[in-house]
Amino acid sequence: MKKTALVSFLTLLLLMAYLPSFCWGFYAHKKINYYAVFLLPPEMMALYKPNISFLEEHAVDPDKRRYAVPEEGPRHYLDIDHYGKYPYSDLPRKWKDAVAKFGEDSLMAHGIVPWHIQTMLLRLTSAFKEKNYSKIMKNSAEIGHYIADSHVPLHASSNHNGQFTNQKGIHGFWESRVPELLAERDQQDMGFNFFIGKAQYIKNPGEYAWARLLESALASDSVLTFERQLTKQFAPDQKYSFENRNGVIIRQYSAAFTIAFNKKLDGMIERRMRLSIMSVASFWYTAWVNAGQPDLKSMVTHSFSEADAKEFEQLNGSWQNGGKMIGRSEE
Repeated sequence: MKKTALVSFLTLLLLMAYLPSFCWGFYAHKKINYYAVFLLPPEMMALYKPNISFLEEHAVDPDKRRYAVPEEGPRHYLDIDHYGKYPYSDLPRKWKDAVAKFGEDSLMAHGIVPWHIQTMLLRLTSAFKEKNYSKIMKNSAEIGHYIADSHVPLHASSNHNGQFTNQKGIHGFWESRVPELLAERDQQDMGFNFFIGKAQYIKNPGEYAWARLLESALASDSVLTFERQLTKQFAPDQKYSFENRNGVIIRQYSAAFTIAFNKKLDGMIERRMRLSIMSVASFWYTAWVNAGQPDLKSMVTHSFSEADAKEFEQLNGSWQNGGKMIGRSEE
């Protein structure tokens, strides 16, 4: 009787809500944009530092948009293994050449993140030229999201959530669970180090974006392989645990398994997060330089319009109203 009651209780817990898994996780995306601000030169810091809370909070807007805009999903990833083997030379790096070879519908079906990063860079550069406060802030926040996504190994793999290898959940494990558990621990207790250098001008943004994606693609096999190896060493009740998250009991990778995974990856997640921070700051800086280094100090007192506020409200509404993510989901 006691055994039956225990089984029923555990089954109930398993059926309760799980944490949704987004690209890099809301926590990591926000931290990446936040720390990127401190890599900027004083001329940019004058505008970005007072707006750091906006850049942090709205780093996740592209994920929220995936609940309302069908075209949003492919902007976050590229299943590059669909195009052969590393270095995937069959896939043209220039968008017009790729469209001519594969067609836009096919490209959208497998992801377009390195191309979309370049589109966002042009939008941000244009915003700087116009000295348009709203566009600068919104495009800065959102390009940070796509750049960070390109640094995630499973965003460069068709086996993006371990669905082909019986490893479902590994997507959120790598990009959400590990950073949330370990990033802010005391440095002597494995915490991540976000003290990085200064933003650098990117001479060829296209080549840079593709280089980061190819690094992610190379790392994806290690992510999947090491998780499988560790799973053989941990009993199910040791691999997972139940935790109270905002009043909801969730099934989660245990702290012990998470720490072991991070150790086996030899700090890969911290390195990719650090590089994401550097990349985001460098793209912001590159857009500003390409725009002629406009004076940003005069814009410090600017604020968002009522139309902007309504746009943010609508975006949050589409995300919070319990709808389903449109297109591919990493949940």
